[in-house]
Amino acid sequence: MMLSDARLDRFARQIIIPEIGGAGQVALDGTQVTLVGLGGIGSPVLQYLAAAGIGQLRLIDDGDVELSNLQRQTIYTQRDIGHAKAVAARRWLANFDSEITVDVRDDRITAGNAAALLEGSGLVLDGTDNFATRLAVSDSCVALGIPLLSAAVGRFQGQVAAFAGHLPDQPCYRCFVGDAFDNDDCDTCADDGMLGAMAGWAGSFAAMRAVSVLLDGVAAIGDPAFGKVHMMDGLKAEMRSFRVVKDPACKGCGLPG
Repeated sequence: MMLSDARLDRFARQIIIPEIGGAGQVALDGTQVTLVGLGGIGSPVLQYLAAAGIGQLRLIDDGDVELSNLQRQTIYTQRDIGHAKAVAARRWLANFDSEITVDVRDDRITAGNAAALLEGSGLVLDGTDNFATRLAVSDSCVALGIPLLSAAVGRFQGQVAAFAGHLPDQPCYRCFVGDAFDNDDCDTCADDGMLGAMAGWAGSFAAMRAVSVLLDGVAAIGDPAFGKVHMMDGLKAEMRSFRVVKDPACKGCGLPG
């Protein structure tokens, strides 16, 4: 696949990076990424993945834009209040780069519909704010053989990790958090609060990790680091990382029998 002269010009500053190069840019252009959740994390993720040249984006969110969202959800303006987030996000993309193929799904993901909504993705990036949705997404990614990049934030804390539970030696998100959160009853940012810049840090870092996952085996930057959790502390201005091991008894990705 060849990039047009206009696309080569648009992404020139990225293509000249040796760790990405032309092969990496072509790979990004031919990839479909699904974003689940278009809020505080999904907003900067969408902006930076679009800027990086992802060719196809599927946007999933059933919420409407509210005034309180504008403190951290950077793709929306006051004119978007009352409109569906997925539709407003598509409008932002159309203004930013009309060549990106956009698939909008104004749906809430559940265990019953997750597989149908995620099928065909090269990578799923989950920025939702409840464990029930996250676990449904994780289980479906395992079943479909799709890598998952999970990003979460609250107050001054952030968390980003890539999972590939469909692989025999790699954990899934459920291996990390367990089964206790299958019910949709955990705290959200409405309960705990969130600094908008913290969402921006987590979202932009997640976008960086997404590029590394997508370019695994294609360019030097490709390093999925599956199972490695990055914990971000906004108050201490530091990050620490640790690895999650596969749980043989995990009901999402565990070994049969």
